[in-house]
Amino acid sequence: MPLAERLRPQSLDEVIGQPDLLGPAKPLRVAFETGQLSSMILWGPPGVGKTTLARLTAQACGAEMIAISAVLGGVKEIREAVEQARLWQAQGRRSIVFVDEVHRFNKSQQDAFLPHVEAGLFTFIGATTENPSFELNSALLSRATVHVLQPIGATDLAALLERGRQALAAPPLSPEAVEQLVAYADGDARRLLNAFESVARVAGPAAEVIDAALLERALGAQLRRYDKGGDVFFDSISALHKSVRGSNPDAALYWFMRMLDGGADPRYIGRRLVRMASEDIGLADPRALRLVLDALEAYERLGSPEGDLSLAQAVIYLAVAPKSNAVYNAFKAAQRTVQQAGSAPVPMHLRNAPTALMQALGAGQAYRYAHDEPDAFAAGVAYFPDRMDPATQYYVPVPRGLEIRIGDKLADLRQRDAAARRGKPGGT
Repeated sequence: MPLAERLRPQSLDEVIGQPDLLGPAKPLRVAFETGQLSSMILWGPPGVGKTTLARLTAQACGAEMIAISAVLGGVKEIREAVEQARLWQAQGRRSIVFVDEVHRFNKSQQDAFLPHVEAGLFTFIGATTENPSFELNSALLSRATVHVLQPIGATDLAALLERGRQALAAPPLSPEAVEQLVAYADGDARRLLNAFESVARVAGPAAEVIDAALLERALGAQLRRYDKGGDVFFDSISALHKSVRGSNPDAALYWFMRMLDGGADPRYIGRRLVRMASEDIGLADPRALRLVLDALEAYERLGSPEGDLSLAQAVIYLAVAPKSNAVYNAFKAAQRTVQQAGSAPVPMHLRNAPTALMQALGAGQAYRYAHDEPDAFAAGVAYFPDRMDPATQYYVPVPRGLEIRIGDKLADLRQRDAAARRGKPGGT
């Protein structure tokens, strides 16, 4: 029996991680302790305990578990599960139908569970690595509680590794070896134990210690070239960011592939790309942000390796897009003003006046509705607090991309404002 299966928790106290679900008074802990179970979807990455929790749930509630793999099963397996649940119901026994990789079932297959869940024939538990909002029918989602499982933390993985070492009576591990294996696992307990089992087999009984050199011999190219918290990781993401900012698509793609090859979470890279789209491109090309968000959504739907290509497309687009840090600079400048100036009162003409009292106090009076003005622009109106300069400028467009046109428009509007404040006609 594989080490990961041998060490599968037999009780809730043996489960590592998931404090938000299994801690005191948390949802699954309460369900275990009360035996009151409702249908649920367990959503999380591989190796975080979805199948284990389903088994323990059935055990805690005294229910029979019927397991189906959506990868291998189909309508035939669903029908067999329903018939088995009816037999157990006739004997006065509760049942749980557990569907692993439930997102692999199509709409009609997912719908096949609905009438039996509603009738109370069985409790439904689905496990998925994909976003249920995209992959599961809304009807099924409305009848189940979604519980999000997180990757196993480094401390818990290190404890599990020691448990595995004892089970195999393997040599002790050096601190560096522990760190590398935990980084290699990337929150996946099964991956950690499978890798360690291979390492222990290579080490054999004669080894005195399992060190980094032995890991390299046993796992080779599988080992990460850096861990998620190490300097090389942050240096790599810095190199990717600066290559995008420097408009070098080839270097940006190289660092993107280096990070993927080193085991970086593509979702993390995607989040950094979203930041780059606003920080380094901004309104010079507003399409950049939308394209990155679309790439992230495509990755969530496809996973690796198929979804990696969408992120690569986003990397290249960001690198070749016109660059502007005008939004970033404006954000920081406005932030400094707010931190230094405090809470200045809202000018009376900009205040809301939903009641007669507020109207009597002058709220909203003298406000000029921009759509009633020429070109939908009320020249000369002040929108800052009274004690601030009405011509304060944070956002300064750069002469690149769409911001060329934005800059021209803002320059014209500011000239109209200045003329109106001097008591002259708005002009063009």
